[in-house]
Amino acid sequence: MTLLILGGTGEAKQIASVLAGQDAIVSLAGATRTPAQMSLPTRTGGFGGEEGFRQFLTKSGISRVLDATHPFAHRITERTARVCAELGLPYLQLLRPGWSPEAGDHWTEIAHEEEAAQHIPAGSTVFLGTGRQTLQRFDNLVGCEVICRQIDPPEGAFPFAGGRFLVGRPPFSVADEVKLFQELNVDFLIVKNAGGAASRTKLTAANHLGIPVLMIARPPSGDWPCVTTIEAALNWVNA
Repeated sequence: MTLLILGGTGEAKQIASVLAGQDAIVSLAGATRTPAQMSLPTRTGGFGGEEGFRQFLTKSGISRVLDATHPFAHRITERTARVCAELGLPYLQLLRPGWSPEAGDHWTEIAHEEEAAQHIPAGSTVFLGTGRQTLQRFDNLVGCEVICRQIDPPEGAFPFAGGRFLVGRPPFSVADEVKLFQELNVDFLIVKNAGGAASRTKLTAANHLGIPVLMIARPPSGDWPCVTTIEAALNWVNA
C-alpha cells in the first residue's frame, strides 16, 4: 500500500518528515538541480508523459497519490487527478491558500505574464519572483531592466535583451528583501500568487518600500478532492 507524494513544496517536505519510515515515496519534477533532502525515498525527473505516469503507478504498486506540487503546476495536477480517476486510485491535492492584499499593499492582479507590459512603463526596473520556467513570456517588457531571481546558476544567457539573472536560495527575510530591492532600485515586483508564509517576505518588503506588485492569478481549480492544510492532508493519509 505505497503512497506517492508529488513534491516540490515546503509542505511536501514537512509531510515526508512526518511519514519517515512509512511505505511512501516522494517524486520531484527536477526543476531544481539541488533539491532539499527528503525524509522518504525520492525519485527525480518526469515520468515520460501521461502513459509513462500511468505505467509507473501500476508497476510501482502505488495505492494512493497525494499531490503537494506548486499551486501553479496545474498541468501536473490535472493529469494526475485524471489518471488516478481512471485507475481508481484515491487522490488528494494539497493546495495552500493564496495571498490576499493587506493594508498598504499596491497590487494589480493579472491573468497571464504577457499582461505585465500593459502596466509597466519603459525604463522601469522589474524584479521577477516568478522563476525561470515562464521567463520568456516577459520578453515584451521592452526598455525595462528585468531581474529574474532563481535558485540555480543560469546555464545560458538571459533569453531577451535588457535582463539578467540573480541567483539566490530561499528563505529570504523581510530585511534581506528590503535591502535587495533598495540596492536594485526596484520599481515593480511581479509574482505568482503561490501563497505561503515563507515566500510572502518579498511582498512585505514591497509594502514597506511602496513598490507596486503585479500579482499573477492562480489557474482555476478542478473538480477533485482538495485540502488546504498539512494537518488535513495527513489525516487523509492516516485514514
